[in-house]
Amino acid sequence: MSSNNPVPSRLIRTILIAFLCASLAACAGKDEIQTEIQGIMEAYEKAQEAIARKNYRRGIQIFEAIQARFPFSDLSRQIQLELMHAYYMGGQREQAVEAADTFIRENPIHARVDYALYIKGLAYFEEEPGFMDRWFRRDTTKRPPQEVELAYITFRRLVERYPTSEYAADAEQRMVAIKDRLAQYENHIADYYLRRGAYVAALNRATTALEEYNGASGNARSLEIMALAYDKLGMTDLASDTRRVLEKNFPDEG
Repeated sequence: MSSNNPVPSRLIRTILIAFLCASLAACAGKDEIQTEIQGIMEAYEKAQEAIARKNYRRGIQIFEAIQARFPFSDLSRQIQLELMHAYYMGGQREQAVEAADTFIRENPIHARVDYALYIKGLAYFEEEPGFMDRWFRRDTTKRPPQEVELAYITFRRLVERYPTSEYAADAEQRMVAIKDRLAQYENHIADYYLRRGAYVAALNRATTALEEYNGASGNARSLEIMALAYDKLGMTDLASDTRRVLEKNFPDEG
């Protein structure tokens, strides 16, 4: 995802000036209005500069202060978008999800709902193993994929509701990676059951992996586990049928 701000700075400046003029004109003189506009614009630009320098904590603090100053305005909605982006980039993923959910709930037909869904999906998405996992070479496919499932659901919602969104293509690519991750986890559980003699349970998990994540890279392994489970259950015809499907669709794996 690009680290650029959700909306160009020039457009934001125009929006801010228009809003501030309208909201302050009724209760302040010309000089006071100009001072207030300059103060808010200076704060906004400082927040953007902090984000550009990857000082997300500072940028978030300033955005939150502006949002608190104007809680019920179009400006507030823009700051919500800025904040969810900053939260995600700063590694505050729970806050990013919360900000995205709040935006979607309060603005269900807003033009940037697709962006909120995208940020929410990214916040859930496990793109790479964590530092400790890489250091100890842990197999992350054996971890319960709770957040990955939420990422898949969120990206699917984005793609289905906003197929022409500029974020849809990237969401679809991430869904492919997530399908592989989820299929691998199902296979891991199925193999666990198989090694412990719980053949029906192994068969059920492998079947689920094959049906729910059709097209995933782990489909061949799902078929292998199914064939082995059928063998152990004495269902030789089904085992043979499964191996024929495996050989036909994955000739290098059979």
